[in-house]
Amino acid sequence: MTPPVKNEQLEVLVLEPYYGGSHKSFLKGLKNLPFTFDFMTLPARKWKWRMRLAAPYFAQRLHELKKMYDFILCSTFVDVAAFRGLAPSWVNEVPVLTYFHENQFAYPTQVHYERDFHYALTNMTTALASDCIAFNSQYNLDSFLSGIEKLHKKSHDLKLDDPVNEIRGKSKVIYPGIDFSDIDDAKKAGDTGPPVILWNHRWEHDKNPELFFKTLFDLDRAGIAFSLVILGEKFQQHPLVFEEARENLSQRILHCGYIKSRREYAKWLKRSTIVVSTSNHEFFGMSVIEAVRAGCRPILPARLSYPELFPREYLYNENEFAARLKDAVLEGKRLTDEQAQSMTDMFSWDTLRPVYEKWILNSRKFRQTISRQTE
Repeated sequence: MTPPVKNEQLEVLVLEPYYGGSHKSFLKGLKNLPFTFDFMTLPARKWKWRMRLAAPYFAQRLHELKKMYDFILCSTFVDVAAFRGLAPSWVNEVPVLTYFHENQFAYPTQVHYERDFHYALTNMTTALASDCIAFNSQYNLDSFLSGIEKLHKKSHDLKLDDPVNEIRGKSKVIYPGIDFSDIDDAKKAGDTGPPVILWNHRWEHDKNPELFFKTLFDLDRAGIAFSLVILGEKFQQHPLVFEEARENLSQRILHCGYIKSRREYAKWLKRSTIVVSTSNHEFFGMSVIEAVRAGCRPILPARLSYPELFPREYLYNENEFAARLKDAVLEGKRLTDEQAQSMTDMFSWDTLRPVYEKWILNSRKFRQTISRQTE
């Protein structure tokens, strides 16, 4: 009988056409797992082109590389069905896993654009062509399956044999591991000055900055004392309300702009008192979890992924946001170290390492099952 192969000898090829943001943070954390990883990545831009062409691009690279792997791990920007059809033949003999950071069924579109369901259908065929799938939240998985079910009803005479149950059967919810070391190592600032409100999300419309800043403008006019830290990635085109905030809240802003240094970022989190989300869209919420780890008291919508991640006391219903933020500012209390740790330990790589290891190794069983069914 052949002895089992040690985990550290197993090689995983990672395909990531959108190497930035939460995708990048997630992949950096893979070093915590007992495998050898090789990465094929592309910069995080032009996501529609990535979804269309990354599969043939990576397949071509793999033909040139002339190397085989034990597993292949893809992100949702890889069209796995197209990739398996174009890649070297050995790819169909090894497990292909896909990690869903997002899904195009639930991803918001700007008002003047009609949703292009071709990208959502690519997500669906990716799920069908993958051996094992993981979603970063239950909300992500549920909205994905719901989207498939609704779209399938519109497919006229092109009916599939229950794709929802097929995909559900090979799907898991595994939160993305987070490295909290820089946050844990950062020194907590002294409690001097007014409470500090933190925005550490992307500068985009789906994060609903208009509601956030409108509420701050009202607090400012009411003479309520607070300071403001604005972090998050900024793009060439971003909501104008950020420029309004720079002008109208200039006396309250301690910092405004993206910070590349992880250590510097952690210092601003530790200096803040309250972290807020007004998002219309969130499949997970990594930036909020990082702020909570630093001790920021969260104020979050009671929808999207947040109800599965945080206790009810930190969630607000529609039309409650202004009142809840005002009360939190007047109270001005951060979380205790014990609260911050207990609310975030479940997302640490220390906790999730064995879960990811098991997910990858178990994908071999799924691959073997599929191979037997097709023989």
